[in-house]
Amino acid sequence: MADDLGFSDIGCFGSEIETPHLDALGQSGLRMTQMYNCARCCPSRASLLTGVYPHQAGIGHMASNDSEVGGSAYQGYLRESIPTVAEVFRTEGYQTYMLGKWHVGGEYPPHLIPEHAGDPQHPLPVQRGFDQHYGTLGGAGSYYDPPSLVQDETLLPSTPDDYYYTDAINDRACEAIRQASSSNTEENKPFFMYVAHLCPHWPLHAPPEVIKKYRGRYKAGWDHLREERFQSLKRLGMLQPTWECSPRHEKVPSWDDAPHKDWEDARMATYAAMIDVMDQGIGRIIQTLKDVNEFDNTIILFLSDNGGCAEFLKEDNVGAWCENYATVASDGTQTVVGNDPKRMPGGRDSFMSYDLPWANVSNSPFRLFKSWVHEGGIATPFLVHYPNHISNPGRIHHSPWIMLDIMATCLDLCHIPYPLTWKGTTIPPLEGKSFASVFQDNDIERPEPMFWEHQGNCAVRKENWKLVKNHGHDWELFNMDEDRTELHNLATEEPKRVQEMMTLWKEWATRCGVKEWPLYPDEEDWSNRPWDW
Repeated sequence: MADDLGFSDIGCFGSEIETPHLDALGQSGLRMTQMYNCARCCPSRASLLTGVYPHQAGIGHMASNDSEVGGSAYQGYLRESIPTVAEVFRTEGYQTYMLGKWHVGGEYPPHLIPEHAGDPQHPLPVQRGFDQHYGTLGGAGSYYDPPSLVQDETLLPSTPDDYYYTDAINDRACEAIRQASSSNTEENKPFFMYVAHLCPHWPLHAPPEVIKKYRGRYKAGWDHLREERFQSLKRLGMLQPTWECSPRHEKVPSWDDAPHKDWEDARMATYAAMIDVMDQGIGRIIQTLKDVNEFDNTIILFLSDNGGCAEFLKEDNVGAWCENYATVASDGTQTVVGNDPKRMPGGRDSFMSYDLPWANVSNSPFRLFKSWVHEGGIATPFLVHYPNHISNPGRIHHSPWIMLDIMATCLDLCHIPYPLTWKGTTIPPLEGKSFASVFQDNDIERPEPMFWEHQGNCAVRKENWKLVKNHGHDWELFNMDEDRTELHNLATEEPKRVQEMMTLWKEWATRCGVKEWPLYPDEEDWSNRPWDW
């Protein structure tokens, strides 16, 4: 899983960024154009790991503990009463490995030593079904000196001078595959592995030689690139030819009016380099599977946890949360937080984001960004690779599914039943629905509606209709067969359908413990204004 990767950020989904290994998986497997995530890092991770909606898993908002006002749906860490996919696989004899970002086990402020790791409100991956874990516990941080970096239960406070987190995740995954393959041969124990990248989440950190490869490619600007990706998606068959591209976001200036064009080129070049490095590492994982003769027997899934991220990271924003990342690196380098055009991104002394205009490109052709539940926030590129089990490899599937269906699908493919009880208590069935039948039949559709709520942004998708609203605004209704880019609101023309879908959403929200937003009504709602952060 990638982090904050937009719908059109990999080659086989229309990007100019070089991702040959991901492209090869898609071209010899299955590309699904309407797979949805849950709009934000930790809610998506919670849903992926449990096969239920984020609120049901205990992460209705973020990893902060808001149970005092929101109950267990907002406790900020995975509920003990719901098994993770790793726990279910392990009970069936699988070896279970996790590499990378956890972010479903409570808060880990980047400037503090995580002494609370492993307590009841901060469960570790190895306490929730994974035999081994190497990675970070919190949500973000330097790629050169990641905060809350652990090996199983041991904190790793420093890293070598040549360390880069994306490479470390991929290389540790290769080591785990070799270990798992050896055990599988000796003990007939298959393995389940969850590789959770931080890439390309801010900060913009990447090796200089890879950044150099992309420098100059983005001087044509974001307007040109959005249109280029839109046309590429249509040529690839990922979009209907009648769909329009959403207009440039209202807070984005035209490229002609944009200041600091060389710096903007450098920011997007660094972002592209981060994805390039991730793909190179995925290539090493694929090669390792081939080396141990497991590639043809392995199901590989790839997705992103949410859409491209519009968060700004202000320069000199004294007292703001992002200043917590102004740490001193293990080699003594002081990290300076903020998008300052007088500095260049990429190195360990910087801490920048690529910002709203480039996020608008990442999510092309859709509206809005990470945290919203319009398509730009929840549409993910999705790849499935399973040799000899997918009819007509290279096929594109256009029916809508949601990431909580992934656990149900994996269990289905491995012939593993979901438990009726967990830790002595009867548990409800999975919310997710298996899409394994799609591997053989392109006409299969999800049998039930899908729902979202994040920070008061709400949606329900039922068949070809989507009802969606931003916090504080009216509901909008879109016919997704004719208008997936959500430009023609049909709410006034279809009032009965709006009422029916609103009722569905309210029933779901009640069942899942969704609370009114903001959770703390006396506080300013800053969450839906990431361009002010």
